[in-house]
Amino acid sequence: MTDNASRYEPVEVSLVVPAPPAAVFRVLTDPTRHTDLDGSGMLRGAVTETPVSRVGDVFTMRMYFAQHGHYEMDNHVVEYEQDRRIAWEPAPGRGHPHQEVPDSRWGHRWTYTLAPAGPGATLVTESYDCSRVPADERAGMEDGRVWAPAMTATLARLADAVQPPPPA
Repeated sequence: MTDNASRYEPVEVSLVVPAPPAAVFRVLTDPTRHTDLDGSGMLRGAVTETPVSRVGDVFTMRMYFAQHGHYEMDNHVVEYEQDRRIAWEPAPGRGHPHQEVPDSRWGHRWTYTLAPAGPGATLVTESYDCSRVPADERAGMEDGRVWAPAMTATLARLADAVQPPPPA
């Protein structure tokens, strides 16, 4: 690990969401809801249709990125604490140019941490940790800072996604 990597801090964005932690967690653990949340515009749908329930689960998402075209990412759940925290590390899936490369899982990690923030509200912190990503890739994404606007948009969309539908 380089000296820069040892000083690296994950990129974090937080928002108070007007819903209890259980409602927020339910959306985050359901891959079919992730396109509702996507602030990056890269998600194209869930391959996995069952909710995540523990560390070791893998959920697959259809993606699009101009440099790679259409592909899939296999997201390995590495942290899971009911109604408090979920984290996954993406790995290249079907159609990704690095799918066949051994050890192509960079170790970058997306994490959502939930904390009660008053009656019916949750402080949601999304973090992106790319400290284990190869240095040239990390530099190209400004140590993950390029994702901050998409993360901000994701949390706003999450707040909308957990709201009950308006009365009929």
